[in-house]
Amino acid sequence: MNVREFFGFSLDQVSHAERIASTVGGFAGIFMIMAITYGFTGVEGSVLIVPSMGASAVLLFAVPHGKLSQPWSLLGGHAVSAIIGVACYQLVPDTFVAAALAVGLAIGAMHYLSCIHPPGGATALAAVIGGDAVHSLGYGYILMPIMLNTLVIFAVAIIFNYFFPWRRYPASLMKSFSKGGPTQPQKDNIPTLARDDIDYAIRKMDMLVDINADDLKRLYSLASEYSQSKCLRPEDIRLDHFYSNGQHGNQWQIRHIIDESPHEDPARDKVIYKIVAGQGRYNTGACTREEFAVWARFEVEQQGDDWIRPGGTIEPGPGSRQN
Repeated sequence: MNVREFFGFSLDQVSHAERIASTVGGFAGIFMIMAITYGFTGVEGSVLIVPSMGASAVLLFAVPHGKLSQPWSLLGGHAVSAIIGVACYQLVPDTFVAAALAVGLAIGAMHYLSCIHPPGGATALAAVIGGDAVHSLGYGYILMPIMLNTLVIFAVAIIFNYFFPWRRYPASLMKSFSKGGPTQPQKDNIPTLARDDIDYAIRKMDMLVDINADDLKRLYSLASEYSQSKCLRPEDIRLDHFYSNGQHGNQWQIRHIIDESPHEDPARDKVIYKIVAGQGRYNTGACTREEFAVWARFEVEQQGDDWIRPGGTIEPGPGSRQN
């Protein structure tokens, strides 16, 4: 494991337009909360807006399609957390214990109610440590500022995200869409996954995944189509060349075409290969040129101890040398 993997660092694969839209959306959401809440209540100061709304703005405008950003998570998460936070402040005399208990119980309640919204933890905490201005509200804190703030940012998210074709909020309004246009019909040779297949996999993982099953299915379909578009053709398979299947871990292989038996009939046009790196190293095999083209993902060449893909990318199993 390298340093980047340990810290979970990866560059987001989104456009500048998406980043700018998120930035402007966050500004619009918080500005409208403050303006509308003040207009309704005339209240100024710490009870006008709770800091947890800043975190909600990140979710609703930076990841509007995420599971943790959806309306039930937003509304239910803030509401139940506010109730628990006020109850802990009023029933538990020790502030340290009350604060910790409020956040812990809020997390548990959101889990059981299927409305996990990370900013809810801050909503519960603010009810305990928010000071006299918040404490004086009692259970009124739930309606104002919490639910009023929440309803305002909810409405702003629906309206704002509608102006960008690739964004919709809630995610249920999002139709089959990709930046290159509507998703193409799936090809016959691409395996399909049903909704219940993905739901089963998520249950087996036994962890919260911040993406819904429909988006996962669409992601798999787009990735499969792209993968198929990069497959080699039978005529690309040539004698004395090296090929990788592009897999990772134990499935990775490099094969060297050591002989061939050309034939006009594709079903009888065969190649003989030797596995020179990865699983099954030193073994040989034979198959039709068409079958080999289906297996192969990249033609590669060896440079020192590394195998290099087109474009200079190093294969996932460096250090395996040809013999």
